[in-house]
Formats: sequence, structure tokens, C-alpha cells
Amino acid sequence: MIKSIPLNKLVQSPRNVRRHGDPAADAELKASIAAHGLLQNLIVRSAAKGKFEVEAGERRRRAMLALADDKILARDHEVTCLVLEDSAEAAVETSLAENFHRLAMNPADEAQAFAALVAGGATVEDVARRFGLTVRFVDGRLRLATLAPVVFEALASGEITLDIAKAFGATSDQDIQTRVFEQASSAYYAPNPDSIRRMVLSGTVRGSDPRARLIGRDAYVAAGGRIERELFDDDDSESWVDVALLESLAAAKMEEQAKALAAEQGLAWVKPTLDPYASHDLVEGLVRLPAEPAPLTDAELARLDELDASYDEHAAILEDEDSAEEAVAAAEAAIQGIERECQEIRARPPVIAPELKAEAGMVLVLSRDGTPVLQPVFYGERQAEPVEADDGIEVVAGEEGSDRRRTTLSKRLVDELAMQRRDVLALHVASDPGLALDIMVFTLADADTHDWRSRPSTTLRAPVPAGPIIGFEAKDAPASSALAELRSGLDESWRAGPDATSRFDLFRALPDESRAAWLGFVVARSLEASLNMTGERQLPFQDHLGSLIGIDMAQWWRPTAANYFDRVSKQVILDALTDVGGLELSSRFASVKKGDLAMSAERVFAGTYITEVEVREKALAWVPEVMRFASAAPEADEAEIDASDAAPGVEGEIHTPRELAA
Repeated sequence: MIKSIPLNKLVQSPRNVRRHGDPAADAELKASIAAHGLLQNLIVRSAAKGKFEVEAGERRRRAMLALADDKILARDHEVTCLVLEDSAEAAVETSLAENFHRLAMNPADEAQAFAALVAGGATVEDVARRFGLTVRFVDGRLRLATLAPVVFEALASGEITLDIAKAFGATSDQDIQTRVFEQASSAYYAPNPDSIRRMVLSGTVRGSDPRARLIGRDAYVAAGGRIERELFDDDDSESWVDVALLESLAAAKMEEQAKALAAEQGLAWVKPTLDPYASHDLVEGLVRLPAEPAPLTDAELARLDELDASYDEHAAILEDEDSAEEAVAAAEAAIQGIERECQEIRARPPVIAPELKAEAGMVLVLSRDGTPVLQPVFYGERQAEPVEADDGIEVVAGEEGSDRRRTTLSKRLVDELAMQRRDVLALHVASDPGLALDIMVFTLADADTHDWRSRPSTTLRAPVPAGPIIGFEAKDAPASSALAELRSGLDESWRAGPDATSRFDLFRALPDESRAAWLGFVVARSLEASLNMTGERQLPFQDHLGSLIGIDMAQWWRPTAANYFDRVSKQVILDALTDVGGLELSSRFASVKKGDLAMSAERVFAGTYITEVEVREKALAWVPEVMRFASAAPEADEAEIDASDAAPGVEGEIHTPRELAA
């Protein structure tokens, strides 16, 4: 029987099978009811005291209650309901049927419906508000409505996925969309969103494109590919016209290479991609498997011993003040070669346990120069537990001391619920940058306190780099001392908490400047060691940071006999003296023995050697080129960072060693 019942007479039924909601979907439903009214009646059952229990439609009831709280609906608003006369058991089945047999709208249908509303005069904002959606979502659906007919029909029929349809929408040219769709449909490989997006955005491809380098000009032309060349074009700048053909040839070659590598490496599979990285979509559903660098062979260990001995021999030539210039140059070149060979030997590919290898796989990416590269990461398929072998997990829900409920859930269900619950939490954390920042800083700082035997709550990691030399500390260096002082000044009162939960609450209770100081510290201690030089010690991003900040290295590091001059050749010292005082200064020390020269140079560059004022100023500002940050800031006042922005927790400016001493 259909009946109108006041909203305040409707109550939740204990038999309603829906136990979990979706805040975003609930907001959409609330907006829809506010705009269009209740389009589907509730299913209710008579209860005591004139009330009616909602067996199906609880979300709609709650949405109307929320509208009543917002004064949009009256508390006694009349709600159309279907009143059941069934038993309680039948009511449960009705609730299940009403909630279970639902079909989400096809994105193509949504696109057409939204387009019709906009054509009727509604704005995108109106549509979004009336259906409780974001403007971005509505815009996305409206773009789908402008797809080429053949692409739109493929989406409507389920022939292509929503992600692929969106990739076609990367261009508004329907002719290009149609052509790429026809090419992709006839290709031997299954298209993916990335490949479709590349094809619709690239009218032509340069000869320097990684896919072109992979295939080669001859193979492309032999397959029917066309090339257009302007007067001054070369092999790199010429235009390859048939992008879909090139994409197909490249995908086929990468697939062939992947199969060969899988067989060669003894892997279960190798996934190829034409991107220079493993995208999230490519590795979704996979888990990383533990791997270690391959052990050095006896021959490699013996070779490293030989290289160490050779290094010492050439270093002795550099330290000998009587060495000829030709011998010094040859020794420097030899040492560079030795360091390069040592690095190559120690750059070991990862290895995986034999029992895991048969189930493991890797990703083959296409590097910028067109070379297939096997990424050094092993992945495993996430296996679903067989239902028949799952005896279930006893779940005890509720807090300690409350009425705790016990139930048994399958392991598969436990895992699925855990992932869905994680995504709900992740959405809210992502929507609260302040909380996200606190979580990140706390997690990195708490790594010193966290019990390694307990399971971490996030994958955030920032281990302190070991550095190229184990155990080395420049304790007498001003920057090292200042960093240690900054570390000792951090507020660690939050560490008193007995567990991560209480420590996090204590951490969040710290003043803003204290939490900001921890942010600066945990990021700073993660920095790797680098120099302004070619080779493995060069990290251009750190040079950029130093330039951006406007660091004056001479204020923080001074060359001494112990940390520099005793350990370089005599010619290097003389060159440094020439830099600050010209040949007139360096010639004064040309005949001085190496040990005495190092001590004299220390005095010159410390400003304690009696010399001209101009030379002294240059000496105090001099540091070896490798210690400088590569790109100097154009203007000091533009490059300098306000300490309140750079390190709020330090309160004030970052003082130089001389200012600290004063």
C-alpha cells in the first residue's frame, strides 16, 4: 500500500542490510533530493508508537533529515512510502533486493543527459549543484559528449573503457579521434590510455623520438611508414607521419624484447611499456618482491683490490711535489678511470631468492634514447586466496571496555574491507593538507622511536643516507656543528608517548614553529652527499637548491691543511694561490716544500697571512670549485630566502659561523 508519512515518523530499521555508506555519494543524493524532490518512494514497515521502520531507502531518509537540519525541508515533510505487510524475515529479503539489484549509469548516458541539460539553458555549475557533483566531474562528462560518434558509440557499448575514452578526448578534433580509433582497432596490440593519448596529440613524430630510435628508419619505411623532410631537416628533426604504425611497430618490438628477457632471466613475465617509467596503471595490483644487489664474484673482488692498489700508486704521484706535470695529468686521468670502473663493478643488478623468481616479473621501459631498459624492481602478482581454503578470521570489533562484537569474516573480505577503509581515510587525509603534512613529518621523525617489530602504518620512508664513507663526521666543520645544535634544539617532548598514536597526538599539540622545525630537519637529514663535479657525486638538483637559497659556501667551509691542502697536489695549491693573488703570490711559494706549503696556504685562506687587503678578501671568499653550488644566484638579495619561510622552527635567520662566534 502506498502512503504518505511524515518524515519525523520514519526511523531506521534494524533489518536494513545496508551498513556502510559513501560520503561523496550521500552528498550527491542530498543535492538531488533538494533539486528534484524524492524520485523513488521508500519501503517501510509499521512499528510501535506510530512509527515506520525504513526497510529500503535509509540513505534517502538520512538525506532528507539532513535537508531538514538545513531548514530546506520541514520535519513533518510528507514522504511517499510503500508500506509492507510482510514478516520481519521477508522485510530483510526485500531490503537486500532493493539494494542489490542496482546498475550504475553508463558514462555515455551520463554525458548525453548532462549535455541535454546544458543545451536547455543550465550552466555547468547548475548541473553540478543539482546533482551534488563537482564541476570537474560534469565538465569531464560533457567532454565525452563531444567525442567522435564512433568513439562515443564504442564507450556506450562497452567496447572501450572510460579511461580510453578520456584519452581520445585529449584533442577536440573529431577527425583525428576517428582516424586514431580506426588505427587502434586494427592494431595487433590492445591499446591503453597512454598510447591513445600519444597518438591523438601527435600529428607527426620527430626522428629523435624514442619510438623512432627503437624501430629504426629502415624498418619503419619498409612497413609502409611515411617520412616528410624540410630543406634543413636531418635524421633527428624529420617528421614521421604514420604515428599509429610507429606505435604498433614499437609495441610489437617491446613485446618481443620482453618475452626474450623473461626467458633469459628466468622470470614469469616481463611487462613492456613505451613510457620511460612504470606507470601506476601498469603495476596496479602488483606487489614489490624483496631483492638484494648481486654479490661480487671472486674475480670482481680481486679486480677491486687491484684498482685500490693502482689508486694508491697514482695518488702518490699527485702528492709528490717533484712529479712532472705530464705525470700528474696522467695520474689524474688514471684515477678518474679507476673510480669509474669501481663504480661500474659495484653497481650490482638486484637478485631475488630462487624460490620467488619463478613467480616474479619485471617492467621493461623505453628510455629517452630509444633503448629498452629493464627496471631493477621485481614484482609479484597479488594472489587471491581460494575461497574453499579460507576458514575465516575471527573479528572482534569495538573498543576495549565496550560491548565488543565477535564475528567471522573470510580473509578475502577482511582484505577487501581493509583496502576500502584505507581509501576512505586516504581521501580525507588528501583533502586536509595540514593533517597530511603533520603525518608525513611525524612519520619520518618517529622512525627513530618506532618499534621495527610492529607494522608501519604508511609506506613513507626517509632513511638517513649512509654516505660514501662509513663513520666519517666533520665534527669541526661549522655547518656540522650548527646542524647538531639545531638537532639538539628540537622539541622532543612528544617522544614521551608510549605508542605511535599518543606520540602523534603529542606531536600535533606542539606549536607551529616546533613542528615546522621538525619538517626542516627530517627533510634536511635525507640529503645525499654531492659535489659540483662530473660523475656519480654530481646531483644537479642539489646545485639548483643551493643556488636558489643563495648559499655562500665560504662562510661555512674553509680549506685547511687537514681537510684539503695536505691531500691535493702541490700544483693544485699553487693554482688556488694564483686564483686569489695572481702569479705574484703563487711564485712566492713555488720553491716551498709540500708540507710547509699546505700550512702556509691554510693561513692565506684563513686570512691570517700578512698580504694585501684585496688578496685577503679574495682568499676569504675562495673555495674549490667542487664545493660551490653550480649555478650562482643572479642577485644575492633576490636569491636569499627569508628564514621565516626557509626554517620557521629556527626562529630568525640562519647565522653564519662568524656571526655565531660574535
